[in-house]
Amino acid sequence: MTAHRPLSHIRVLDFGQYLAGPLVGMMLADMGAEVIRIDPPGGPRLKSPATDMLSRGKASLVLDLKSEDGLATALELCRRSDVVIDNFRPGVMKRLGLGPDALRAVNPGIITLSLPGFASKDPDLADLAAWEAVIAATTGQFTDMGLNRQLMGINPSFTPLPLASAYGAAFGAMSVLFALAARGRNGGDHIEVPLASALLEGLVYNTQQIQDYPDRYRSPREVELNRREAAGLPMNLSFDDLSEFLDPFYRTYMCADGRGFYVVCVDIVGHGQRALRTLGLGDLAETLPDFNAYLDQKDWPDEWALRNYPVGDRDRKMVSDAMKAAFLKRPSYEWEELFGAAKAPGTAQRHTKEWLSDPHALASGLILEVDDPRYGKMRQMGNVAWIGDDELAAKKQGGPTLDDARPRLEAILSESPRTPRKSQSASGWLDGVKVVDLTNAIAGPTIGSTLARFGADITLVQPVEPSADPWNSVVFGMHAQRGKKSVLLNLKTAEGKVALRKLLADADVITMNGTDMQRDRLGLSPDELKEINPRLILVQLDAFGGPLRGPKSDHLGYDDLAQAATGVMLRFGGSMETPEEHAHFGTIDVLTGFCACVSLGAALVRREKTGRGGIARASLAAAGNLIQSLFMYDYDGRRPFDEPSGRESRGWGPFYHCYQASDGWMFFAAPEDQREALADVPDLKDLVDVPDHQLTAALAARFATQKVDHWVQTFAGTSSAAVALSSLQETHEASLTKESEGPIDLRDATFRVIRHDKHPSGRWVDLVAPNAVRPERGVITVPNPLPKYGTHTREVLGRLGYDANAIDALLVAGVAGESWSEKYLPD
Repeated sequence: MTAHRPLSHIRVLDFGQYLAGPLVGMMLADMGAEVIRIDPPGGPRLKSPATDMLSRGKASLVLDLKSEDGLATALELCRRSDVVIDNFRPGVMKRLGLGPDALRAVNPGIITLSLPGFASKDPDLADLAAWEAVIAATTGQFTDMGLNRQLMGINPSFTPLPLASAYGAAFGAMSVLFALAARGRNGGDHIEVPLASALLEGLVYNTQQIQDYPDRYRSPREVELNRREAAGLPMNLSFDDLSEFLDPFYRTYMCADGRGFYVVCVDIVGHGQRALRTLGLGDLAETLPDFNAYLDQKDWPDEWALRNYPVGDRDRKMVSDAMKAAFLKRPSYEWEELFGAAKAPGTAQRHTKEWLSDPHALASGLILEVDDPRYGKMRQMGNVAWIGDDELAAKKQGGPTLDDARPRLEAILSESPRTPRKSQSASGWLDGVKVVDLTNAIAGPTIGSTLARFGADITLVQPVEPSADPWNSVVFGMHAQRGKKSVLLNLKTAEGKVALRKLLADADVITMNGTDMQRDRLGLSPDELKEINPRLILVQLDAFGGPLRGPKSDHLGYDDLAQAATGVMLRFGGSMETPEEHAHFGTIDVLTGFCACVSLGAALVRREKTGRGGIARASLAAAGNLIQSLFMYDYDGRRPFDEPSGRESRGWGPFYHCYQASDGWMFFAAPEDQREALADVPDLKDLVDVPDHQLTAALAARFATQKVDHWVQTFAGTSSAAVALSSLQETHEASLTKESEGPIDLRDATFRVIRHDKHPSGRWVDLVAPNAVRPERGVITVPNPLPKYGTHTREVLGRLGYDANAIDALLVAGVAGESWSEKYLPD
């Protein structure tokens, strides 16, 4: 059966070390690719059980690439392979004789992927020792980490979540697969995905800025933060103080069993009412104001509306107090079942260790039990992307033993080399691919906006009456809906469904975010899709879906709920009493959209070979696994889950830590050389023999004697690094380019933010540029901003064969629409 898996005809050579490269290899192996891990003579450099998890389904071949025989063998393997992955510093593969030009000389159709920490053409950052935390510190991930930390005056905060590697691996895997699908047209390609560029794209909603941003969209915490800044008041709130500024429908409540329950019932029409009714507060739900959220604030009949985030000052405490009292009447897991059945988004808070043995996680394949040759029965993260009819998606082999591919090497090298694929032209990998986008919020729309940069033609279908408020749809949509044409259709009507089927009959891809139940209700079940268009690929993401069905598969959810369920919030907050959403907005949402693109890439590669469509899947919970991939495993005898957590965390031991220099904060990273790194520095060599338990304090005292730049220069050119702690705002300002100033270079600088000063909203809007993927041949374009929702309704319906009279009739009947509001962004 393995011969019929989505990528079973693809061979990958994985030269990656540590995390990002091996993650790409794991994603491809998880979908059936033959992945050979190329190991140095001493074995993988990351000596952790995580390496064995990331190597599942791979084979191992030990090669000394500095020897003539090792290099010759590697080149012969490349002749017979489709993909090569590395995540070394820029230039390392070339110095080894395995650069992209050398590999294309022996195999013109090969796809090579490089995942450096920073862009290879960046004169300031390319040569920096790009450890995960160095990338995070340079980008701004550790600074001002969320509204809670800012209001508490806690800055910086360290987190061990490997966001850069997670985002970079998703970009890397999708780009490899898109390039493979376009290989018949474009030929081979070399792709660079700088991890820092991928990280900034993943944190796009934390760098997005809008001119004259209306106050109505600011949360109570934002309002308080701005008030304190304007008045010169200290940022000194306690964690308990913050509860006053949390929205009742967007927070954690303590339950009868002492476990927190996280509720996210904002933005979507009806979700707040469902939550209150489930809690037995139906009478309260009837008394709260509810009106059209797309009115300008001057026209509101009350100070807030249930369908418009946030709850107003007048009623916030009253609603919160009622919900607090109600939650204390039942244990968290009872509430989880009740909220799931009521389609009210909520979940119990869990630690990562608990998630690894959670009944739904195991039943759904989000967590797998794998027989590992070293650790026995090992529970580990499941697929982050999969194809719906791949029966082996939830069945995994353990990681390889060192050099276990050696007996097969002669047979592999006796194969014929891959058939040359010479490029015909340079084009977008998805040129000509037609996509119908039914998604909303952030994760789903991220799919289409990502595909647009590669040349896909995206038609966005939204309801005539909006289901989400303008904060969710318009503010977030300024990024997530870029590159799309917008049509408004009522898919609850027979005529609306007919129009949708006409769109799908001529489409390649349809995207939706929803459960299987919601999918089938729309008439998009696997059988119905085959009937409409057998080549059609449905890209579906949801909250708690996995390759198999589990008890929570039809529960609704959002980014924060995946954080709560998989352990991120307790890890970040530090305890069950102090859970916090991970500081940066959309952490999991955006990553899930990228993972869905990975699954689409695999479906396109399979369709090229078989002609079949199918369902490409991803989920928020699976992405929650991915951002914890360094520690998302468990087995008998595993070391404690004692990774750094909580608001006071500054690092992971003395050699991977935030320190304060004489003029500001910096991050010091020497995870490999450690004491040898100190011995080579005159200012530090006397600390080599300081005991471990005293070393962090000793280094803190010594680093405080000099400026940041002194320490940056001290470690320049070594395998260790010291970097200034930047902020996302500083990164934003330093990399800002105006759209009106002409063509924008996406290839040189690591970071690039574009000010869209010709935006159809009439305001300038700053968005992170689409520069995480940098192919040599594939064309990347900056997607156009989305005009008002419904702008293209007439155009799209005309394309489907409706004449002007028929379109007018559909508009009058409410089957179609041309606008949600008078203004682009209701004020």
